[in-house]
Amino acid sequence: MLRLKLTIFTLFILTNSFGQKIEKVFLYKNDSSKNCYTIIYPPKLPWIGYIFIIPGFGETAENVLQQTDLPKLTAKSGLLTIIPTFQDGVLSFGIDNLSQQSFNNIILDVREKHKLTDLDYYVGGFSIGGSTAIKFAENESLKPKAVFAIDPPLDFERFYNSAKRDIRLSKDNEANQENVYMVDRIEKETGGSPTTNLTKYYTISPYSFSDTTQRAIKQLIKMPLRIYTEPDINWWLKERGADFTSMNATECSAMINELKGLGNQSAELITTQNKGYRKPDNRRHPHSWSIVDNNELIEWLLRQK
Repeated sequence: MLRLKLTIFTLFILTNSFGQKIEKVFLYKNDSSKNCYTIIYPPKLPWIGYIFIIPGFGETAENVLQQTDLPKLTAKSGLLTIIPTFQDGVLSFGIDNLSQQSFNNIILDVREKHKLTDLDYYVGGFSIGGSTAIKFAENESLKPKAVFAIDPPLDFERFYNSAKRDIRLSKDNEANQENVYMVDRIEKETGGSPTTNLTKYYTISPYSFSDTTQRAIKQLIKMPLRIYTEPDINWWLKERGADFTSMNATECSAMINELKGLGNQSAELITTQNKGYRKPDNRRHPHSWSIVDNNELIEWLLRQK
């Protein structure tokens, strides 16, 4: 792959309440909301490694820092911490080729600017940010030391079919608009439905239940991987009218199960109860950053040598 010459443009530098310097860098000077990354610097040298923490769909780096202390704590532990924003800004799909290329450009820029070639690195993220991290680890030749994902959608054939079903079962004019948007977006990214273009669904999905070749996940047989999920079915039934067929937990558990069957004994599914709450109003939602025990996750990451 040709190495792109990137123009660096620093927007701001500030210090957070942890006493850590935060810097936002744009790859191209004309961009103001995409092709950029936010760095949280460790408080002292030497750095022990670096980590990319990828936001969920629609999230800015500022949203991530509001919802979780994970980036501040990874920096405090000695990891240079990077929150990337890809080529479509907060609407980047993450698992598509353009997003993955944008992610690679950011990684190259961070490595070159900070001379990180000899340090270990890690990737992870929330929701589709977790999907992005897993997809990257499957395709990247220089593998991260470990990967984590927080309640990620993994099987986009399942995602598409469940969203279509939810729309079909909705009362007139009451379809969940997120499902309507995602059906259209998935069709755009794949060029059709699973019925018309199933091969493309296998290509973009980090895991596919119906792909008997296990093509994607075979790239992770030696990868330490953690997936977190909080399968609170009663909350989903009451608050969203959704059932197990609509929950990411189904394919999260299936993927870990298949990886273990392929011989990956470092693949773990972490399930939680009543930990999912969103800030600033502490609103209950099982699909949240807060389901992770941040300190325990960091300890696990740093054990992977």
